[in-house]
Amino acid sequence: MDTVKSKVLLVEDDPSLGPLLQEYLEAKGFETKLAADGKSGSDVFFKETFDLVLLDVMMPIKDGFTLAKEIRLIDKNIPIIFLTAKSMKEDTIEGFNAGADDYITKPFSMEELMARVTAVLRRTNKVRSTESEEVNFKIGNYQFNSEKQILQHEATEQKLTTKESQLLRLLCIHRNDVLDRTFALKSIWHDDNYFNGRSMDVYIAKLRKYLKDDPKIEIINIHGKGFKLLVN
Repeated sequence: MDTVKSKVLLVEDDPSLGPLLQEYLEAKGFETKLAADGKSGSDVFFKETFDLVLLDVMMPIKDGFTLAKEIRLIDKNIPIIFLTAKSMKEDTIEGFNAGADDYITKPFSMEELMARVTAVLRRTNKVRSTESEEVNFKIGNYQFNSEKQILQHEATEQKLTTKESQLLRLLCIHRNDVLDRTFALKSIWHDDNYFNGRSMDVYIAKLRKYLKDDPKIEIINIHGKGFKLLVN
């Protein structure tokens, strides 16, 4: 595996350990972005693309478990390794429930870290290489190709804009479940500010119009949370 091309998000609030790990990973050929807390880590993750996430568990503002769950709502496949001083069985279970691929208890050696990183990347990249990202979706009587950005219904075909396609794809992935508003904004617009939120509401209205010919399909608002694509 060519580790030179691998990009790592390191979220670690220890001002001594974080830069040390970043320096070590970069010396090993990884492009490494360092964030000092869960909120900063979330902001960086939704603006860039990474191959691996290293998360400290105990962090201010937002802990590692919470951030991992947020990441999993957007990317179910990206490998996540927790770095923690905790060794309780319950914490280990919570970590894996949050979506961890591995779990390293502090203190650890750099050699152990590198062995875990290499193993997890090898394992997850192998899985990814055999699974193409899903681009074709059946939504009631509609066919949607997110790569070509085309929504088809019987003999009609609607060409979607990039953002329309990205938003519909997220709704399809979360079909019959809540698509969190903040995650959708950060994933597509990279910022959850008020103006982007209003823009997304306009796109939701457009998607409802495009899907109106099948009465079994609904995009409903979940107050205070987000949207849900329902196909009855």
